[in-house]
Amino acid sequence: MEFDYDLFVIGGGSGGVRAARVAAQEGAKVALAEEDRYGGTCVIRGCVPKKLMVFASEYPGHIADAQAYGWTVHAGGFDWSAFKNKLHAELDRLEGVYRGILKTNGVDSYDARARLADAHTIELSTGERKTAKHILVATGGRPVKPEMPGAEHALTSNDIFHLEDLPKSILIIGGGYIACEFAGILNGLGVNVTQYYRGAQILRGFDEEARGLISDEMIQSGINLHLGTNILEMTPVDGGYNVKSTNGTEKVFEQVLFATGRSPNTADMGLEEAGVKLGRKGEIIVDDYSQTDVPSIYAIGDVTDRVNLTPVAIREGMAFVETVFKGNPTPVDHELIPTAIFTQPEMGTIGLSEEDARDQEPIEVYASSFKPMQQSFAGRADRVLMKLVVSQKTRKILGCHIVAPGAGEMIQLAGIAIKMGATKEDFDRTVAVHPTMSEEIVTMKTPVRTA
Repeated sequence: MEFDYDLFVIGGGSGGVRAARVAAQEGAKVALAEEDRYGGTCVIRGCVPKKLMVFASEYPGHIADAQAYGWTVHAGGFDWSAFKNKLHAELDRLEGVYRGILKTNGVDSYDARARLADAHTIELSTGERKTAKHILVATGGRPVKPEMPGAEHALTSNDIFHLEDLPKSILIIGGGYIACEFAGILNGLGVNVTQYYRGAQILRGFDEEARGLISDEMIQSGINLHLGTNILEMTPVDGGYNVKSTNGTEKVFEQVLFATGRSPNTADMGLEEAGVKLGRKGEIIVDDYSQTDVPSIYAIGDVTDRVNLTPVAIREGMAFVETVFKGNPTPVDHELIPTAIFTQPEMGTIGLSEEDARDQEPIEVYASSFKPMQQSFAGRADRVLMKLVVSQKTRKILGCHIVAPGAGEMIQLAGIAIKMGATKEDFDRTVAVHPTMSEEIVTMKTPVRTA
């Protein structure tokens, strides 16, 4: 059978664009459809604008520190609209880069919603139909709100970058990294932030000691964090929304943000009709090679709900091209992925938490918590944490957790050694770089506990 394309990609985020580009460079005839903006969650409404907002929100601390170091500086007000205009100009530029990548590599782009008609046919919202030998679904995920009275009035993470004005007060619901990152950002920008999380501690799934420190530091910085608390209903009133919560209080907030989870974008795409299996949360079920139950259909990125990180989606896209277009079957490697969360303080992590490692085998824990020199001199009480979780048997480092300014930068480099299988003794043999925070990673000689 003659197909219009060798590959049709649905979704113009980081994973889809990378797969389309690399397949086209291998000589495949490729098309891509995207119904919204090119660049996906990460570039348009996630990591990139969020990180720029993190930078903006950290300046009050820098200014206070500068004064402590003898500089005569005075903070003016923060101009949200000036920042927002610059932010959106940068996102427009990045979207242009993504469109340019496709164009220069000869990929046909369709600004349309795509759904499957069958295992080899795509129906576009423009009314066109296209056939392809292989279809790659890379439609990502979206934030979801819980079912409750008034939820339709609340914001999600998508809306934060488009606010006309910064609110004076906001209630953030959720305890995951998105909720905690935005709590830090908005608090730094001068918004009065309250955060409700129904669980016993924020950042579930991360190392307990690390998340405990982040929680303490967030409260210390002025975030009104309530654990074991959820929202019952919200009603529009003058000046915002009256919120009833499970702890029996009622309070008015100018805005409410739900950061309570994300769902894969699989609705009304014709997937199940084409024979593609979906999981309980609507995620596409794939094998180690990102292939679905339908041999011609593959899926990568957040829509598969495996490891929802941009660099992972890109890796999955590359492995897909290796497997399908280069004849080199390449499974996706989801082991030992370094990760940063841009809470304030920042956290970098790779491998197992102390709790998960302890359940797996006998371990030693090396940890050091201290006031870093720069902040301590400025009179700040901020603490940092450096932590290694080590296998007693193999001496390999099973987990590394850093809570500190620049933790993301540090964990990238520690991640290389740990991915290579470094042992505690390999770290010990490395000379410390002094004076730095990260030198603690190679100078911890005695375990604080064994388990």
